[in-house]
Amino acid sequence: MGISLNKPLSPDLKRLTEHLERINSSGWYTNFGPLHQQLTAHLEEYLGVENLLLVSNGTLALQVAYKTLGVTNALTTPFSFVATTSSLLWQGIETSFCDIDKNSYNLCPEEASKALSINPDINGIVATHVFGNPCDVEAFSTIAAEKNVKVIYDAAHAFGVKVGNESVLNFGDASILSFHATKVFHTVEGGAIVFKHKADFERAKRLINFGIDENGNITEAGINAKLNEYQCAVGLTILEKIDSVIKYRAELFEAYCYRLKDVVELPTWHEIASFNGAYMPINLHSEMNVQKVMQVLKANNVQCRRYFSPSLEQVFIEQKNYGTRNSTKISSGILCLPLHFYMTLDDVNIVTELINKELL
Repeated sequence: MGISLNKPLSPDLKRLTEHLERINSSGWYTNFGPLHQQLTAHLEEYLGVENLLLVSNGTLALQVAYKTLGVTNALTTPFSFVATTSSLLWQGIETSFCDIDKNSYNLCPEEASKALSINPDINGIVATHVFGNPCDVEAFSTIAAEKNVKVIYDAAHAFGVKVGNESVLNFGDASILSFHATKVFHTVEGGAIVFKHKADFERAKRLINFGIDENGNITEAGINAKLNEYQCAVGLTILEKIDSVIKYRAELFEAYCYRLKDVVELPTWHEIASFNGAYMPINLHSEMNVQKVMQVLKANNVQCRRYFSPSLEQVFIEQKNYGTRNSTKISSGILCLPLHFYMTLDDVNIVTELINKELL
């Protein structure tokens, strides 16, 4: 059968059915129903956050955050999933790139600060916690205060991650989560936004319901980005076992790192942050090495994927670019190995032995 790159968590059918029967009995299927309220409360408690708004997917989470915070000109990372950039362009937001840190693979605060000095019209920074590895959040907090810009974190990979004792989601003006089926925690499709300020949360809640307030008044033009009750049922079921899921994925991640640390480059993790085993990235430093490893893995029925390649300034070539040398270089050598809850340590050994034999 081989080793799959990812395998979504399957919700316990007995527990899921109990939730679905509750929905069917109430007849409340969407529009901030009881399970939506319950999942919101449980996630806020579990993650250690406030002002969490459930939405229908992670891309809309980004777009609603931009709209709520008034971002019209954004600086972002070229080393991320395409949605980080395409969500900006889809809304007609002027978008530019600057480089990433060569060690963490996250947006570089120094490069961002330089870009902001060149272009004072930029009023938003969109930074990704790549592979669940937190950005230099303190540095970006300083930049935000000095330059008067909003900071939005794409935390799609960072469910449950902490910086010290603080949820990574509590930094910036907003952080977004993806609850796509392939993520550590999922609702099949879905997402969430965590806002720093209650007023932003309240406005966003209206925006995702056509701009309608709790009294039925249309306050402004909005969209439909609500998460329905059936998806919330999946989330509530998955959340019951998420501690064991993250613990096990982290163990697989550590096993990979131990076996590969002298063979490939691994991203440097934030020094006081936890990790959730969302992805297993390795940097092979060249297109040739990537192709060699991909071929040997494919020959042994092991899936892998080039997250994230190409660097997005090579896709969206018309956007302003303040220098992306590190991103371009890292994208040419990056590869993500299989990592999911249904893998075993023996699977990790198989994958790492194949890589070691090919590269040593």
